[in-house]
Formats: sequence, C-alpha cells, structure tokens
Amino acid sequence: MALSKNRIKYIHSLELKKNRKADKVFLAEGPKLVGDLLGHFHCHFLIATAEWLSTYKHLAVEDITEVSEEELSRASLLKTPQQVLAVFRQPDETMDISVINRSLCLALDDVQDPGNLGTIIRLADWFGIEHIFCSPNTVDVYNPKTVQATMGGIARVKLHYTSLPELISSLKDVPVYGTFLDGENMYAQPLSAYGLIVMGNEGNGIGSEVERLVNRKLYIPNYPSERETSESLNVAIATAVVCAEFRRQAASL
Repeated sequence: MALSKNRIKYIHSLELKKNRKADKVFLAEGPKLVGDLLGHFHCHFLIATAEWLSTYKHLAVEDITEVSEEELSRASLLKTPQQVLAVFRQPDETMDISVINRSLCLALDDVQDPGNLGTIIRLADWFGIEHIFCSPNTVDVYNPKTVQATMGGIARVKLHYTSLPELISSLKDVPVYGTFLDGENMYAQPLSAYGLIVMGNEGNGIGSEVERLVNRKLYIPNYPSERETSESLNVAIATAVVCAEFRRQAASL
C-alpha cells in the first residue's frame, strides 16, 4: 500500500503539541528508538523500508506500510530519515508522589529546550531515576525532538506535569535539593538516596517560588575555584554532574 498524502500530512501535523494532545499520540523515528519503544507503547501505525521490515518479521502492529527511502524522506521530520517511523499512543499516567519518599526523583522548573529535556530523560534512565516531575511550562515530553533525544529512555522514565510549589509543599520531611551559585559545595555534602532534585530553566534557573521550598542548596564548583570560567553549565550537563555524585555516594554506603 502506497503512503498517502493525507498520512504524510498527519505525520507532519504531530510537530504541534495541540495535535499530539488531541489524538494522544507521539512520533518516533529510527531503528534504535522505534525498536526500544515497540515493547512499551501501543503502536498506532508504522512505516518502514523493506530493509528494516526484514529484521522485524513478527511485528504485533496492525497498520504497517512498506515505503521506499524517497517516500520515507517525505514523511520524516528528520534531516536524514532512518528506515522507520512510528506513531505511538501516549500512555495514561497516574501520579504517585510517594515515590519521592523512597527513591531519587527529578523535578524540572520550566526547562524549555526539547533537546535538553530529552537528554535529561536519557540521563535519568542511565542513573536509575524513574520519575521526573515537571512544571506545567516545561516543554512537552512528546515533542518529536524530545522523544528523539531520549534515545529510548522515555520507555522507562515517567514524566508528570504538575505545580512544583504545590508538590514540594505537600512533601513531609523529604530532602529537596537544588543547584544555586550560593549553595554548598556538592562534593562536601552528604546526599540522600531518596528525595527530589530540582533543576531550573536554561536562562533563569530555579524560580523564586520553588527556590523558597528547596531545603538543600547545592553548588557545583568549578575547577580550580580561582580560575575565571563560564557563568553556568547547561542544565542537562548540570543534571548529569549532580546525578553522578548522588549515585556515587549511594554506591559507597
């Protein structure tokens, strides 16, 4: 069956959040990413080259269209299409804040860049962090650029969009960490194996309303301390540095 113009138009429409939200779907492209997601999300439809389909002979997907490289390039949102494109159903998520009492979780305060969010999800997956709580103004997890940047991490890390001040205010006796220029040297502080790590907006950091609720202020020191250096770290890089130290300390207990 040939790839219709209407289907190509529909795929392109999923660049917009309102269209993804209306149909509760998201787009993923490439053999690695699609292969990782097939076992975790219901696949609405899939288009792929004969080469890719030859390695997946028993797909549990009803709507499959074999396409040429040229047809795939017309449908793809990538500059270099990669054999397969799939549209998945967004899962129904329920939020259970009690996970913060027994595991390490992330909170993102208005992170705007899709690539940063996707990289943070990938990092969370690497460091065994299964829940990320996002402010309502944080970029949509199902933005195609975010999904691509997760490299499959979206299959194992759950994102919850909620008011961070309300969430943090509801926590009782739980460590809430955040990175600030006036915080304490992260490497000289005992870090908990559970609680919430808040990371802020790319330009403005953690907002004042959330900052007031952070009870463990950390600082990532530059090296050497007296050397003139960049003003700040990219939020995804900072997340990697912080998570690595949390896990290092947990492993040494």
